[in-house]
Amino acid sequence: MNCGQFEEPVTLLVGMGFPRKIDSVMEAYALLQDWPSAGRNGAHAIALNACKAGIVGEIDPETVRATLVSFARRHDILVPDMVTPLATVAGGALRTS
Repeated sequence: MNCGQFEEPVTLLVGMGFPRKIDSVMEAYALLQDWPSAGRNGAHAIALNACKAGIVGEIDPETVRATLVSFARRHDILVPDMVTPLATVAGGALRTS
């Protein structure tokens, strides 16, 4: 695994609602740097600071990922993992009929 890579990407809705996969600390940092100033708040500052700490190796990429997920949830831009809901709907097991 590359330094700064997330174990699992985070998919966010950006721009006009287009999905974008964020795979690394640097991609998260770039996204947050480009975030409109009107939409910046405490969650943004925490996620951005986590990215900065992750870039210099002060915290691990999964901690950065967790702060990005929290930021995305607060802004309602997190795309849920589609595998988990399917298993939940199917009662935890795949149905064949």
